[in-house]
Amino acid sequence: MLRTPYARSSGRGQVRIIGGSHRRRTLRFPQAEGLRPTPDRVRETLFNWLGQDLAGLACLDAFAGSGALGFEAASRGARRVVMLEAARAPCEALRGNVVQLGLAGVDIYCAEALGWMRSSREKFDVIFLDPPFDAGLMPPALEAAAGCLGPGGRVYVEQEAPVAPGPLWFILRHGQAGRSHFALLERSPC
Repeated sequence: MLRTPYARSSGRGQVRIIGGSHRRRTLRFPQAEGLRPTPDRVRETLFNWLGQDLAGLACLDAFAGSGALGFEAASRGARRVVMLEAARAPCEALRGNVVQLGLAGVDIYCAEALGWMRSSREKFDVIFLDPPFDAGLMPPALEAAAGCLGPGGRVYVEQEAPVAPGPLWFILRHGQAGRSHFALLERSPC
């Protein structure tokens, strides 16, 4: 079972950035139901797959929660990072962490991810999809993400079951850590 790094005395969670210009910086976020930051070793694997330098890329962290994936992308030089979080307290914590880190090119939207992606005309090079486990959001999230993905873009998915994305997607890499199954996808060439 995955362990989430909660600071028990403060009633808040915390996660640290593991790479890039903000390596070792700690981010704090309020505890919320379904919020479980992607563990360090899974983030390390993901950013090995993507390459450590994301300079010039636009990234979308669609179910941001703690912001671990979006902040990792920003720390590794992404030109633009958009983080979406529907819950108010985590969203405000994300905004506070942007200020604390002094990050430019990072936008936080307190918005429901599926609706935002469906209405957005913006295109991204990398989209992170890590919705709350057991919520059944991955199929509609993948469908919505398809419309936001730029040419040659990739989608990272993390869920509670083995990844089987359907005919629209090709699995480039995949792995498992505890209860998390994760994969890096790209659009099928059909």
